[in-house]
Amino acid sequence: MGHAAAAEAYAGRDIAPGTLTYREQFSSAPRTGHLAECWMIPFENSLPIRRLTAFKGQRNFAGLWWCATNQRHVGFESWCERDNLMLLDFDPDVAGFSSQPFRIDLPASLPQSSHVPDYFIRLADGSAVVIDVRPDSRVTPADQEIFQATEDLCATVGWAYRRLGGLPPVLLAKLQWLSGYRHPRFFRASAAAKLLDRLAVDGPMSIRSLAIATGDPVTTLAPLFHLLWKQQISTDVRRRVLHYDTVVWLNSEAP
Repeated sequence: MGHAAAAEAYAGRDIAPGTLTYREQFSSAPRTGHLAECWMIPFENSLPIRRLTAFKGQRNFAGLWWCATNQRHVGFESWCERDNLMLLDFDPDVAGFSSQPFRIDLPASLPQSSHVPDYFIRLADGSAVVIDVRPDSRVTPADQEIFQATEDLCATVGWAYRRLGGLPPVLLAKLQWLSGYRHPRFFRASAAAKLLDRLAVDGPMSIRSLAIATGDPVTTLAPLFHLLWKQQISTDVRRRVLHYDTVVWLNSEAP
């Protein structure tokens, strides 16, 4: 749909469900098109369709997360969104993602005419996932209608849809720690090679033992945590708190 036609359609609100309004990576002007016609656009690189806002007395916390997957900042509008951003950034199956990727027009029977999903995810296999983040306790019946309608529209072009909530405390604590080592500056090729070689020879061992066995822990722990973030080294991230006695192993092995 051209810009003139789009403007005219919006003026009369005569818009088909599934119409998207979005901003491409290198264009500040919003564009409009139906989902069936523009599903192939790389929305993982798109600019947010609405800007983050911050003001005195604001109940939610908005900010930017430096994404190791994308090598750029991605926005969030709550702590819950930030937590899920960490999880997405940690997921090796995620190849890229963007926040507030588009506005999608909904069927006229719903409580609101359009919806802006929180994230668009491109997986390593090329498939796409649209994500909303809302804790279970804050999902109202009206919200559920909006989420269901969004899921139904996404399904028409083969996109998956998920609604994510709060993360388990142990998983969140580990992500918060490991994410501090996500930047490539923590990678040291010589230290990483020693760590991986030691695990390949000796098998699973504690973080303490591995750090000591491969050199001075002061210089080996940062690369070790970076390898844990990159999941070249693995551990149980969901059930056990991370500490020096945590057992780690090569990601191709079972402990």
